[in-house]
Amino acid sequence: MKLVVMIPAYNEEANIGKVIREIKQTIESTVIVLNDGSTDNTLKEAKKAGADYIFSNKRNLGLARTFKIGLEKALELEADIIVNTDADFQYDQKEIPRIIKPIIENKADIVLTDRNVKNLKHMPTGKRYGNMLSTFIASLIAGYNIKDAQSGFRAFSRESALRLNILSDYTYVQETIIQAVDKKLKIVQLPCKFKKREGGKSRLISNIGSYAWRAGSFMLRSYIRYKPLKSFVILGTIPFTLGLILAIRFIIFFINGIGSGHLQSLILAAILIIVGFQIAILGLIADTISTNRRIEEEILYKLKKSCIKD
Repeated sequence: MKLVVMIPAYNEEANIGKVIREIKQTIESTVIVLNDGSTDNTLKEAKKAGADYIFSNKRNLGLARTFKIGLEKALELEADIIVNTDADFQYDQKEIPRIIKPIIENKADIVLTDRNVKNLKHMPTGKRYGNMLSTFIASLIAGYNIKDAQSGFRAFSRESALRLNILSDYTYVQETIIQAVDKKLKIVQLPCKFKKREGGKSRLISNIGSYAWRAGSFMLRSYIRYKPLKSFVILGTIPFTLGLILAIRFIIFFINGIGSGHLQSLILAAILIIVGFQIAILGLIADTISTNRRIEEEILYKLKKSCIKD
């Protein structure tokens, strides 16, 4: 069974070497570093520490695109299990054997880790509550009780990696969970250590407001993408219900002989009901498109699988 550990890295010269060495000392694996256009000595330190493969982006593409490239490279290397970890040395790489155990035992397709963010005193308050809020929203969208949606320390079976298709250009953490639930992949969640960062600052969440906006907007789009009929029915219900209330109000006035003075309400009610109905129709169209997307994803999965030797 081949284990590939992938490490997306951007300007992590102070920590990347420690991460690689700890992995090498812990478990037999192929370590690949995904250098996302670093401008410091990340590449040099990764080579010095003994990374088996280093793939470099010519410019900084962002975490989501780099993660996607990492999955593709790991599959090309015929990985049976893929572990993704961060380059900042905040995760304990000695936990990798425990993280991959559910996959080895065929009890999981994906293993997520839980940093117990609520009790992380070394994490800034804004980020701590931002993480908790993001996890709560991701749980609602996915329809699955997620303990820590932002943890990047996670493991994937080959099968799950083949089925994931990263569309975001910012962060992959919530999207992979939403897709995993949608594709009915078996998820196991395990606690993990999360150390205080030493050297530098977060490359992804440098601004909590910007992160919340970009990640939140993507999660909303993901909900509409994976549950289009439900999304549009909910949206259509709002104007339809308001229109229905106005229509009932007009009928009551009409029965009491004072309907002639409320024709504007009847016109507005008709408009709102029609708009609500049209939005629901859009939901049916979007659901049909979603069905086609699922067929295309299945074809893509089979194409990717055919390119990998068993």
